Amino acid sequence: MKGWDKATLAEIGALPGPGTLQWTPVRKHFDIRAFGINAYAAAEAGQDVVEHHTEEMLQHQEVYVVLTGRATFTLDGEKTEAAAGTIVFIRDPKVERSAVAEEPGTTVLAVGGKPGEAYTPSAWEYWFAATPLSQVGDHEAAIETVSAGFELHPEHRMLYYQLACYEALAGKTDDSLEHLNKAVAQSELMREWAQEDEDLVSIRDDPRFPAAPS
Repeated sequence: MKGWDKATLAEIGALPGPGTLQWTPVRKHFDIRAFGINAYAAAEAGQDVVEHHTEEMLQHQEVYVVLTGRATFTLDGEKTEAAAGTIVFIRDPKVERSAVAEEPGTTVLAVGGKPGEAYTPSAWEYWFAATPLSQVGDHEAAIETVSAGFELHPEHRMLYYQLACYEALAGKTDDSLEHLNKAVAQSELMREWAQEDEDLVSIRDDPRFPAAPS
């Protein structure tokens, strides 16, 4: 293997993320292991280029670079405009962040990592990659894709939850209930999600299904 590689974002290709987010898996494509780096693009104005979140769980600092177009960032409730070429650095992982495109074709590159620690690819990459497979009906491929995440993230609650969803859609009731209960044992929020999640309709009447919050 040679010591360098290259690709355009178009060559890597975008995948649908949560909501209107379009995710280009830059880190995964190159198998980058030193830091997280991904791109997010919007076909239309008003679509997300950064989903609403914090980095409290991972404790990542993040840099967002607007490559094309123009975006409005909302950072702890404060709005700021960012044209192409703008760099937004979020020092504090607790900052609530999101961004929407103000122009069609707006693209934002995100780079992040936890100060002072070796980088580990985030668990969310696995279910982001699995979700489009499930959406087109290839639930077995989605199961395989998200399951690969356990190698780096054993016993991860969101991996268990997403795996349970794909297994329910694939008709694997016993496996789905086992993994859903493992997720719920770690997070009461996931108990709440499970009550309304359409992916879990097929198993909701099973007596092993997690009871609704009291």
